[in-house]
Formats: sequence, C-alpha cells, structure tokens
Amino acid sequence: MASGSSIGVGGLFTNAEVTTSGRPVLRRNEVECFLLSSVDFDSDDDPPRFTALKSGNLILTTHRLIWIPSQSNGAVPSSIPLAAVTHIFSHKKSIKSMFHSPRIRFQADPGSVVVTIVFRGKGDFDGFLTKFWECWRGRAWDEEDKSEAETSRSGGSATVAQGLYGNDGTVRMVGLAGILRKEQEQWESTDKSLQDAFQDLNALMSKAKEMVSLAEKMRQKLLSAPSSQNSSTDDEEMGSKEEMQQWMLSVGIISPVTKESAGALYHQELSRQLADFVRIPLEQAGGMISLTDMYYHFNRARGTELISPDDLWQACTLWEKFDVPVMLRKFDSGVMVIQNKSHSDEEVMSRIRMLVTKTETLRAGVTASDAALTVKIAPAMAKEHLLTAETKGLLCRDMSPDGLRFYFNLFPEMDLTNLHIVKDFGTYGEWVKATSILSV
Repeated sequence: MASGSSIGVGGLFTNAEVTTSGRPVLRRNEVECFLLSSVDFDSDDDPPRFTALKSGNLILTTHRLIWIPSQSNGAVPSSIPLAAVTHIFSHKKSIKSMFHSPRIRFQADPGSVVVTIVFRGKGDFDGFLTKFWECWRGRAWDEEDKSEAETSRSGGSATVAQGLYGNDGTVRMVGLAGILRKEQEQWESTDKSLQDAFQDLNALMSKAKEMVSLAEKMRQKLLSAPSSQNSSTDDEEMGSKEEMQQWMLSVGIISPVTKESAGALYHQELSRQLADFVRIPLEQAGGMISLTDMYYHFNRARGTELISPDDLWQACTLWEKFDVPVMLRKFDSGVMVIQNKSHSDEEVMSRIRMLVTKTETLRAGVTASDAALTVKIAPAMAKEHLLTAETKGLLCRDMSPDGLRFYFNLFPEMDLTNLHIVKDFGTYGEWVKATSILSV
C-alpha cells in the first residue's frame, strides 16, 4: 500500500492507499460516490504549481478526490481532501468547449491553487459534476470532527472520584446503600442507551455504519498480517482469528461498487473489489472455493446492492488483466472455482497420496469427506481433487451402494506376466499386509 506522504504544491496532494488489486482504501465513514476513467489533473496557473497527473481513474468519495493511475507509468495514487476545496468554478458551455474534453476547475488550499480536471474518457460528466457539488456541500468530514471532539471532551473530563466526596462535591454513598444506588444508576444508564439507540432509524443506521467501517479496518489488518503462523501460536489464537474473520464477513462491505457510481468501469472496479474481498473466504476454505459459494458470500456482504451471476462471472474473467493473487479455474467436470494463485495441485496430490497409502485407507479407501478433512477444504472441492488424481492415474474408483470411494491405484505395480505372484515390497506389499490384517 502507498504511504500517506505529501506531494505536489504545499501538501495539496497526498499519496492514497490502495489494495493489492488497485482499489482505494477508504477511511472511516467514507463512501464512494462516482468513478470516471482517463482523467487528468492539470495546474491552471502559469507557471504550473504542481506536476500534472495523466491518464488515471478518478474516484469521488464523500471525503476525497482520489486519482489512481490506470497504467504503470511511475505515477502514484494521489488524493485531494474535499475539505481543502474552497471554490468550484461554474461550468460554462461555449463553442470552444464543444471541441475540447470536458473540464472542471476548482480552487484548493493551501496556496489557493487552481486545479483543472480534464475528462478524456467516456462517462457521465454532468452527473459527476452534480455529485461533486453534493459531496463538497455535504461536508461529511465535519461530522467526524464533531464526533471526535465530543469523544475527546468526554474522555478528558472523566476522572475517577476518590475518597468521601465525588467529583461534583457531593458525599459519596458507601455500604449497602451505595451498592443499591450504583446498581440503579447502571439500570438508568442502560435504559437511556437503549432509548438513544432506538430513537429513530437514522441513529440506528449511523451506528451500523460505524461498525461496518470498523470491520473494514480490521479486515485490512488481517489481510496485511502474514498468513503463516509461528510455533508459539496456539489453537485458541487461531480460533479467535477464524471467529473474527467470520464476523467481518457477516458485517459486509462498507462501500460496494455500483453501476450508478462506477458507470462504464463497473465490471472493472467490481472485479478489483471482488479480488480484495475473496481473500478471507479463500483462507477459510483452504485456498479454493466454488463460484456458487462465492456468489453467496459476496452478495451477502453487499447487502441491498446485489449483483447477478453474469456480473460475478465477468468480474472473475477480468482478473487475467490485473495483477491480483486470485484466479478463476474450471475443473474437467465443469465445476468453476476461485483459488489462490499460490495454490499448488502438486502439494494437494502429495497429501492425497499420503492419505490413500495409510494402512486403513489402503484397505477401506477414502471418500470426499475423508479427503476434505486431510486437505482442509470443502467436500465438493475435495471430490474434484480426487477426480483429478484419478485422471492422473494416482487413484481408482469404486462405486457401491455405500457411495463413491477412491483407492490407491495398484495396477501400475502389477506384473502382467505374473499376476498370481504376491509381492512383498512397495505399496502393493503394504496393501497385501493391510488386507492380511483384515482377514486375520
């Protein structure tokens, strides 16, 4: 992720943090509002007061203008806080403007710099301008400043009363009467909190929005943490991490990509957001998850902004164009899955081979559920790996009333000229011993 250092004139631009797929990392209560491609940032002053930013995606949020380069041209993702904007110039249509790319000019501090946004791509320019005015006038960042100020005031004034007298100079109640009084105050405080929380729907939704924002921050921390665990990590810590991941999946995405906000870049941005989102479900599923299961998880996280199966398919197919750590895969059976690029079929085959060559499994075979417990993936995915192992000649199948079972393939070790000679070496010899134990 990019750092937050200042660039340009007097700290006008700051480096914007982005995910591994190139999506912006949003701040607390920040929501995406509009997105356009092929956008330049130019200085309207002579001489120019900052280095121009050329050919990038412009994302308008409730708090910032975020510019992300569309190509690896050495430029870094940058942003301008809307709080720094002091004036937006009116857009005047003229004969000259008909032959030029649409432009928006605004003035920003520090230094009263005049910035020109040049739109060279296709998109709803008028819609962006309207949304720009709305976000700037909405001043969502002021609400955060008020909230932080109130929190600091309440935190600073909260001192613990000591001795016989309280903070207000009154005599503190002690003994049984003090305990009863304290319990009564707790009940009154709880009752007041419930009344405040359910006073109206807007207050409840604002609380939920804060929780989603918190979940997004914690999700980013988990994603940035190393996946490997050291030897000192115990099962309790692993369990807590898994519970936290499950909780965050149930909370949802703070700012889902929509057709209204992304426009022509909808599938491209949806693909990037899906690549970021899929990492936690993949980690829980052992590095591979079916496309159907991901459709459920992703739509659940998006809440009311549901996507169609076709949208999900197009988003996954676009991963080939981006440098993301996940990929779409199709098994020979036709099952579509999403998996990490680091996922190794050779490692899975090695673990399956170790499973089917044990004494018990040489005799009784394995099912998809058995393989799922060993490889630590879903039974449906384990079955696909078993079928792949059968295709490669590692396993043989047995269909019976009890269901489908797989056995280690002993046919390559058999001598076709001496089929009746019993071998006492190799996997064949181990199988003979396993079956002999059963007969005894």
